[in-house]
Amino acid sequence: MDFEYKMEITADPEEVFAALTNPFQIELWSGYPADMKAEEGYVFSLWEGDITGVNLEVVPGKLLVQEWFFGEQEKQSIVRITLKKEGARTLVGLTHTHIPEDVYEEITGGWKEYYLEAIKGMLEMY
Repeated sequence: MDFEYKMEITADPEEVFAALTNPFQIELWSGYPADMKAEEGYVFSLWEGDITGVNLEVVPGKLLVQEWFFGEQEKQSIVRITLKKEGARTLVGLTHTHIPEDVYEEITGGWKEYYLEAIKGMLEMY
């Protein structure tokens, strides 16, 4: 199953990108240690291993493409996050493809509440 979501964050695209890829910032908004680097081919782990995958494409301040691992699955589950500056805000576009049906609600709810809203909350509080 696929999922698309858009939101605005009052911050520069570089700040949003750092919140997505800097392990110290990820720990601030998620509350958990993160194993992440803004490098193509880097295998990452978030939320104590609940989310694992590999960075496929990394364009600082603009684009992050990842494959998320869901065990034995025929099709790759691809996350594509685009960042576009609009005035003082960043328009965040998220597409997540081939989410397993049994975790679809958990993953889509997590994207909204625990991932993007958490980043928005952290960046807009300053």
